[in-house]
Amino acid sequence: MSDRPSLRAPCPGAVSYYCRYGRDQAFTESGPGQCFSSLHVQHLRLLEWPGEPHQELSVQDGHGKCYHFILPSFFRLLDALHRDGRDFTIIFRTFGTDLPRTLLALRSALAGQHPQFPALRDLALPVVLTPGQIRCSKREVVLKRGAERLTTREDGRKLYDYFSSLEGIGGFQDHFDWWARNQFSSQGGKPLWIDPHDPSIHHIFIDDNIRLDDADTIVHPQVFSERGSSSPRCAPTSELYDVCLVQTDLLEAIANEDYFLHCVRSYTQPCQCLSPFPLPHPTEAAGLALAPRIRCAP
Repeated sequence: MSDRPSLRAPCPGAVSYYCRYGRDQAFTESGPGQCFSSLHVQHLRLLEWPGEPHQELSVQDGHGKCYHFILPSFFRLLDALHRDGRDFTIIFRTFGTDLPRTLLALRSALAGQHPQFPALRDLALPVVLTPGQIRCSKREVVLKRGAERLTTREDGRKLYDYFSSLEGIGGFQDHFDWWARNQFSSQGGKPLWIDPHDPSIHHIFIDDNIRLDDADTIVHPQVFSERGSSSPRCAPTSELYDVCLVQTDLLEAIANEDYFLHCVRSYTQPCQCLSPFPLPHPTEAAGLALAPRIRCAP
């Protein structure tokens, strides 16, 4: 077994411990995972919540210790984008049921209640507390949020235009059962629509389950190859990796408060890198997915 964590397989044919043996919450306590015990303790310490518990922004473990509910590096991203004068939207995409609390936590932070980021109260970014829902089938993708309902059945561009027009912070629950029915492959993953001919918007999908293996990844990229087309093609992860698809290094995101900021700045300089394809070759290199949309200045 590898003696260090890595995003990619450390050697040909290697598989993750999780894929082979499943989730083990005591992995670092004994056996082959014990060598990672100090790393685990170090990063848990970095996640400890400062000061009094907060109903939305902190979470308590079984021993009464409080931790950050949302990584500080995410709030650092919001603060820095605001200071940079960037026009952006944040959309959370999850297979789970954690959106209501996540959106409430964001509202609290933007009200200035986060002890480490009080300046977020100056960020005039609305938080839509109503979670949306995305459901997939062989025929179409259907999006619902409140009274809104859109489908790709007649026009595959509708959802691209919808996501490109959103403002503020919101979230959508994706279709886990569809992903499972497609053997957890790209074909069943969270759909992401990309138009490389649109220089005004840069969609970035950040998720720790993005992998270069399309048989084992969480996003289903769909690209409008022709200008103005309403019929996107399915794109391999490798085509968009490190351009629109960013695989989160979770340990780095915990340890480095500038992690997400670096990701977004790296992949939006310049925004025109999306047009035209082909894209750069992939570099060698868990939970809610972060899908920021950045408007690019001409």
